[in-house]
Amino acid sequence: MAENSGKSADAFRTISEVSDRLDVPQHVLRFWETKFTQVKPLKRAGGRRYYRPEDIELLERLRDLLYAEGYTIRGVQKLLREKGVKALLAEQNAAPETKADAPPPSTPPAAVEADGQAMLFPMQAAPPTGLPESARAALSEVLQELQAIRAAL
Repeated sequence: MAENSGKSADAFRTISEVSDRLDVPQHVLRFWETKFTQVKPLKRAGGRRYYRPEDIELLERLRDLLYAEGYTIRGVQKLLREKGVKALLAEQNAAPETKADAPPPSTPPAAVEADGQAMLFPMQAAPPTGLPESARAALSEVLQELQAIRAAL
């Protein structure tokens, strides 16, 4: 986990360093602290936060679950209650799609041309992983309805 900052892999990181590393705004990290009790950075005088390497690893997993896999905050809270932090981190380490050179999951999808109009999300986008098949089917139906409504406009 050594970075170009010259710090060792075991060094504590400031909120700005973690924010840059995860490509997540600092206020989001503070918000996650209120929603996930497992995220406990060390707080020094004046309220300055210092994140341990294990805190950063957990935050990376939370980011992936929320942004890439489509979980809600409640869904991630439930996973943490049922499986625990160690199991969630073990799943991340076992997942082959977790690569250092992959773009961050918060990267918005590219605009796609459809009928001369730019769309934010491609029509062929796969639903987020981690959803049950029934939820995927329901989302697919909603998407088809929205496409029909858009075509009628």
